[in-house]
Amino acid sequence: MIAHLAGTVTEKFMNSIIVDVHGVGYELTISTPDSEQTNLHDEVKFYTYHSVRENAEDLYGFLSLAAKKLFEMLISVNGVGPKAAMAILSLGSAEDVRNAIANTDAAFISKASGVGKKSAERVIVDLRDKVGQPSHYGATETKFSLANNTAPDDEALDALIALGFPLKEATAALAEVDPAHSVEERIRLALKQR
Repeated sequence: MIAHLAGTVTEKFMNSIIVDVHGVGYELTISTPDSEQTNLHDEVKFYTYHSVRENAEDLYGFLSLAAKKLFEMLISVNGVGPKAAMAILSLGSAEDVRNAIANTDAAFISKASGVGKKSAERVIVDLRDKVGQPSHYGATETKFSLANNTAPDDEALDALIALGFPLKEATAALAEVDPAHSVEERIRLALKQR
């Protein structure tokens, strides 16, 4: 399994990029927020999910480990495939989507292309207990600034997930830590709470 790719972006399309890794080009399907953060000739590292079906093999890329873990949760929901999961992640940052699920905001999830009201409700029912507490309450907007401890691409959150914390526990642990601390200090303090 390909866990991540690090290389240079050589081509960029609407919802995918090609990353050159030592002369081999890997095409990755990425979300809209990740596409907006990626430019041609950037040196990048993408966490990947390798999807194998009977008639296709696809690589899905994520700038953060938290986004990849949320993607894996989304595709575990009955009726939500990789394309629908990427459409949901394209609604905003991984934190936006996680927060919408935690707030049972089916209207936000159903805005994704190819995701209807019933599928959005199924996502909420299956995942709301797995994603942790909401970072703020109320309806999720497609673009909002976080007033919480976890930023959309929080390195401390990614590190805790890499250490084996489930997304829900990692989010809860960081919610108790002052975001003004360095990444290393936030990780240390979150680990103390366990």
